[in-house]
Amino acid sequence: MAPTAADNSSILTIDIGILLGLLVMARLLDPLRARDRFLFGATTAALLVLYALWRWNDTLPPFEPSAQSLWPRLFIAFELLAILYTLISIVILFRSTDRTAEADAAQQLLSGEDGHPAVDIFICTYDEPLEVLERSILSALALDYTNATVWVLDDTRRDWLREYCERVGARHLTRPDNKGAKAGNLNNGLAITARATNAPVILVLDADFAPRRDFLKRTVGLLLSDPEVAIVQTPQFYYNADPIQHNLLAAKSWIDDQRFFFDIFQPAKDAWGCAFCVGTSFVVRRDRLDEIGGFPDQAISEDINLTYTMLAHGYRTSWLNEPLSFGLSAEGIPEYVTQRARWCLGTIQVALLRGGPLLGGGFSFTQRWHYLHGVLNWFSKPFMVLLLIAPTIYWFGGLPAFEADYHSFLRYGVPALLGQIIYMGWISRARTLPLFMEATHAVTCFAVTATLLSAIVKPFGRPFKITDKGGDRSAPRIHWKLAAIFGLITASSAASIIWAFISPYAASEISALDFFNLLWAAIAMLIAFIAFVVCFELPRPGHMFETDEPVWLSGEGKLMSCRLLAISPTSVRFAGAGGEALELAGWRYKIHLEGVGWTDISMVSRSCNTILARLELSAEQYQRLVVQLFSASHGNIAGVASFRGALAGLLRRGFIGA
Repeated sequence: MAPTAADNSSILTIDIGILLGLLVMARLLDPLRARDRFLFGATTAALLVLYALWRWNDTLPPFEPSAQSLWPRLFIAFELLAILYTLISIVILFRSTDRTAEADAAQQLLSGEDGHPAVDIFICTYDEPLEVLERSILSALALDYTNATVWVLDDTRRDWLREYCERVGARHLTRPDNKGAKAGNLNNGLAITARATNAPVILVLDADFAPRRDFLKRTVGLLLSDPEVAIVQTPQFYYNADPIQHNLLAAKSWIDDQRFFFDIFQPAKDAWGCAFCVGTSFVVRRDRLDEIGGFPDQAISEDINLTYTMLAHGYRTSWLNEPLSFGLSAEGIPEYVTQRARWCLGTIQVALLRGGPLLGGGFSFTQRWHYLHGVLNWFSKPFMVLLLIAPTIYWFGGLPAFEADYHSFLRYGVPALLGQIIYMGWISRARTLPLFMEATHAVTCFAVTATLLSAIVKPFGRPFKITDKGGDRSAPRIHWKLAAIFGLITASSAASIIWAFISPYAASEISALDFFNLLWAAIAMLIAFIAFVVCFELPRPGHMFETDEPVWLSGEGKLMSCRLLAISPTSVRFAGAGGEALELAGWRYKIHLEGVGWTDISMVSRSCNTILARLELSAEQYQRLVVQLFSASHGNIAGVASFRGALAGLLRRGFIGA
């Protein structure tokens, strides 16, 4: 019997009540309190479990060997994987830890000792340009630590890099081949430095990551304070927008997808004893590396493999959730997608190792299900593919992904959906946005699905693909293959909506099942459209750090007060002291920059009230400015998500072409 108007009203009343209850919980509960995390998490989990039970019991057709029966079962299989991943995530997020107080105490203890423990700093590089490498090398050399040696591990054997290292005071290492990829490069550095400095602590940095000056003071004492800790890992922070933020004009309103992982999830995993190494910006004990035979190279994700190899030997990774290094996020969509596909393959490879966390010995039950959670993260991605194509398959193929009407979905699906959206925004402290988060996953879901399929056939033996960073990105780029996929999904979803009304087979009155799939098609169209827009990459001019500080300008026989608005190692943008235009007759002046001193500048252009000028720094001034800019946070990227700002950026990109 079809639901009556009274039934519909009752369902809507319940949904509104659930929504209000969730909003009240989000307002009154504190995500920093364990009791509150449990209460809100358990509520969300209960809504998801009720939805999953409804899906399993009420929405599947009778089994038979036909597309009408098999397609819904394929869909629900991946949907349940995604639900299971979410439920485990909620359980993990019941806990959280903050090691800042421990790091404070360890730093104070370390400062009271005579001399600091020696540290070897490994900077891993493959083919990055000097403009990227110098940020890491110079910042490492400028660390506020009395006993550290900087080693640049060059896996492409570049003479110019060796000469640069000699000039600035770093040591340059190469090897005859690239066996073992990054892990092999690290092991070569481990062996050579053992015969030279043999420092008990090693700091590992990727070529694009610049450490904050107090990095070692914050981490070394914490590492050595507990013999069960082999690694202290810190989060990755970025000074540039990732390609999704950049191409949606949302650098100030949308959080990159890794912030939730680094800021929220890893502290939670640390509370369970299962935080893991992320490949850069970590310190590790040399004696523990020697005990396990060096950096493991059986999988392309040497970082998580290192953590789980250590766990099998009784040593854990601690997470210090502080912004202690700053690097370069993937700048283009191909690099962004390749990076995620590599992480996926590496996770699967470690899972398949005989000594790994799923098949090997020496792991606790908690450590195993934590790793299974990581595997489920990648196996949930095909669900996004199915979610995007399901409405089109229904409207043009006549195959529903599940047999339900919108009334039933209002009763079971909407509360679960609302619970998940509000809970995620609450637990992440405003680091997630609906639709935009799904679009972020959509951008990579096809590549990850292809990686999973290929891993079934050949999980090992494929080359390590690095993430290209740096270089000229001043021209717009269009990624036609990916744009074609999302353009087709957008168009087919829109066509589905139109077809529902103009089809010669359309009923005079739309059914509840049709209405449900119409709404689904609209959501799929929105997600695919956002992903489609992302495929049209905007130019990236030379990166400048926004600021607002007073500076002095000298020229024409007078001294003028100005406001510095933006700065890079090569350029400055400034205006009058009150933001007004400056009346400058010449084109060469001197400017005084804090931490750098007086330097010559030459005018490049004017725009409204601002002036762009080229810096003419000495070699020493240039090095100081590079360290000053890249080893500290300048707040260029949003720390809190804004739906209004992200939506405004999408509308400007999608319909105005800004």
